[in-house]
Amino acid sequence: MTENENKLQIIPLGGLGEVGKNMMVVRYNNEILVIDSGLMFPEDELLGIDIVIPDMSYLQENKDIIKGIILTHGHEDHIGAMPYVLKELNVPVYGTKLTLGILKEKLKEGNVNDAKLITIRSRDHVKLGVFKIDVFKVSHSIPDAIGMAIHTPVGTILHTGDFKFDQTPVDGVTTDFSRISGIGEKGVLVMLSDSTNVERPGFTPSEKTVGQFFEDTFRLARERIIVASFASNVHRIQSVINAAYKYNRKVAIVGRSMVNVASIAQDTGYLTIPDDTLIEIEEIANYPRNRVAILTTGSQGEPMSALTRIAMSDHRRVEIIPGDTVIISATPIPGNEKLVARTVNQLFRLGAEVIHESTSGMHVSGHASQEELKMMINLVHPKFFVPVHGEYRHLVKHAHLAEQLGIPKENIFLAENGQILEFTAKTGTVGGRVTAGRILIDGLGIGDVGNIVLRDRKQLSQDGILIVVVTINKAENALIAGPDIVSRGFVYVREAEKLMDESREIVKTVLDKCFDRKITDWASIKSQVRDTLGKQLYEKTGRRPMIIPIIMEI
Repeated sequence: MTENENKLQIIPLGGLGEVGKNMMVVRYNNEILVIDSGLMFPEDELLGIDIVIPDMSYLQENKDIIKGIILTHGHEDHIGAMPYVLKELNVPVYGTKLTLGILKEKLKEGNVNDAKLITIRSRDHVKLGVFKIDVFKVSHSIPDAIGMAIHTPVGTILHTGDFKFDQTPVDGVTTDFSRISGIGEKGVLVMLSDSTNVERPGFTPSEKTVGQFFEDTFRLARERIIVASFASNVHRIQSVINAAYKYNRKVAIVGRSMVNVASIAQDTGYLTIPDDTLIEIEEIANYPRNRVAILTTGSQGEPMSALTRIAMSDHRRVEIIPGDTVIISATPIPGNEKLVARTVNQLFRLGAEVIHESTSGMHVSGHASQEELKMMINLVHPKFFVPVHGEYRHLVKHAHLAEQLGIPKENIFLAENGQILEFTAKTGTVGGRVTAGRILIDGLGIGDVGNIVLRDRKQLSQDGILIVVVTINKAENALIAGPDIVSRGFVYVREAEKLMDESREIVKTVLDKCFDRKITDWASIKSQVRDTLGKQLYEKTGRRPMIIPIIMEI
């Protein structure tokens, strides 16, 4: 028997120490279950990167023993990596109706056509190899979100998924408290719990409070209303449509992702739109301004989103009219504050009334605050506790909460992506590590942009580029033409003629020395041009542009 045999392993491949790219592996002997496969959006230093997904090396190495992937809900940070995962792994995927509806659209865009998708519902029992899974409903900012109890030969794991305890949800479907409590009474070995909102005291307000805000706003607004929200927040879309219908406004939806999600949610029964309420964006001019509402993407100030283009007067169908009320129904994700502020300022310049402060009631979170997190722990009474889904400070504070509720400190694990947590019925330890990290997606390239390329992009963004072109007669060791210098992002050539002339003379001097010393290795000549010119430019300007010598030979 090997050292790890008959031990239960929990291995996070993403989502710990960060917000996004959630992926969790549960392993017992030679059987693996994967929970979620999400993406995250790039941080500022990842210049030009489109999205970031988890490193899948461990799953690729063990693809023959993966029993399936189970998805907790349809947000990008939980399903966004699936098109890339399913190109590498031919495994069944389990999810609720809306989650799989959104996933199908993503797989179609990613040209993944043969995925095996299996619909599950709350209170279903799923058997995947040795794992017996009980699914339960949780409230979140998207319908059809679930948590799960995974029964293994060693003990039960309870994974909360993203959750909050909304007592008055828009769709009337509350968290399944009785099922969670029942699982807890039977005994839970390990609990994995969402940590995103652990810094917020008290309880997260109900989504229904946002619906009341929309009703008040729609009642008082005298011109058009434009609402920007996350496309996946189906409850928010429903609240806007309800308010519009109540106050006799037509609703037009703008933004491809918003249109797609609304269509999927309506088809799957999670969005109810009264007859004659929805109109095409081209039709808004046919109605009085006080009879129109527009739902749009762009709540995070994304440069190519519909609201940003509207604010910049760059949208083909919609332009701001003085008196419009614009509601940004979301709080900025950390790092997006400047983008949102720029959009808000521009909307004000165009004469719109903008409601964007969280204190106004236009947004509530989909994640549990401190008192709900405590309640979840008290319902479950786990032996071991692992905070997940959050930056490191969130995990630490969640661990402190669990300790306050009586879970021994030695039974609480602050794990990192790639760490192996090993459990028996009585013990829990941190084992070794597996390969974990991030894969950067840039255009059609998957993982082909690494640290060296990012370093070059950073240098280009800071100091620009200088291209030096010369033509040399190799047989006679003589300069035939040039040096010609092209500058981009370094200096404006027409206003720096003296510096360019000095740079040409430096290059000529370097070439003459190379010719005198009979150096004919182009790599050596380029290196000397780069070093000498770079030193001179830094002395003159204090900048270090990327210097690329190009030698043409005749």
